[in-house]
Amino acid sequence: MGKSIPHYLRHLDIRKSVVSLATGAGAIYLLYKAIRAGIKCQPPLCSNSPICIARLAIERERHGRDSGELRRLLNCLECKHDEYAKSMILHSITRCVYLLEAEASACTTDDIMLVGSMLDDKDNSVKIQALNSLKAFSGIRKFRLKIQEHSIKVLELISTIWDTELHVAGLRLLNNLPLPDYVHPQLRRVMPALMEILQSDYILAQVQVIRLLSYVAQKNDLLYDILNCQVHPNFLNLFQCTQPGSLLFEVLVFAERLSEGRNASHYRAVKWHYNEQSLHEALFGDESRLADRLLSLVIHPEEDVQIQACKVIVSLQCPPDLRVRPSCQSSRSFFKSRE
Repeated sequence: MGKSIPHYLRHLDIRKSVVSLATGAGAIYLLYKAIRAGIKCQPPLCSNSPICIARLAIERERHGRDSGELRRLLNCLECKHDEYAKSMILHSITRCVYLLEAEASACTTDDIMLVGSMLDDKDNSVKIQALNSLKAFSGIRKFRLKIQEHSIKVLELISTIWDTELHVAGLRLLNNLPLPDYVHPQLRRVMPALMEILQSDYILAQVQVIRLLSYVAQKNDLLYDILNCQVHPNFLNLFQCTQPGSLLFEVLVFAERLSEGRNASHYRAVKWHYNEQSLHEALFGDESRLADRLLSLVIHPEEDVQIQACKVIVSLQCPPDLRVRPSCQSSRSFFKSRE
């Protein structure tokens, strides 16, 4: 009764400390038991986990036996499922194609068409997983022609659905395929959408679309469509030193391809007209500040970016057959005036 309040508080703090130590010790002991049990525990052979299935499938293929897992998944895909189930099946198909080379090679073009049919699903997640599966199958040479047949559909999806994951999946697939000439009209139609993706803020999609555009820039019948495509006023921000090195490198490759293309004799033989907001004017027009950006990239920390910036500078000079003409003096002074 005569004890002070501070005395009771000190007594209470001691009890709390004891309880805390006991609780901590108990937690450590339980954690120790859990870890020990996890080390000793072996997963059952009949486990249905994706990791276990993959291990068993790889082990069987290593011994020359077909696990049947990929075929089972493809057969399952033919049945009626909800969107989530279809997405998970396609994800597992993609995994198996990468892991089980022999089983993937044993598939047929009908299997490719089945996976490709999922691109028409109403759910974007199913479309994305189908694109990933087609990308996995495209690593097998005999399926590439069949997968190419879906190129127009893939370009349609990329240009009509603003979904960054879908953009990345679709562009990765296209970048893994040689695009046939019959796809060129569709490429021409979706060029504005591709340019919008390039000027977005999603690095993965930007890198993939710039790779596709660099490939397309080498096609004579599409070069003008790219150069005359409208871009934002701040397009040259893509050449800023603050951009990721991976993106800068790809943008510089793109600029080099465009410069080489417009300097080709067959292209110079035609008098082309470009709109004021075109990519051509942003990069090569009289008011372009590209030279300033390139000179700043010559001292970029990443060597690949430095080298590629130098390549673009060289490509911007006059073609070999025109260097003796007076008109080339302005081209060379284009950089000298900015040193």
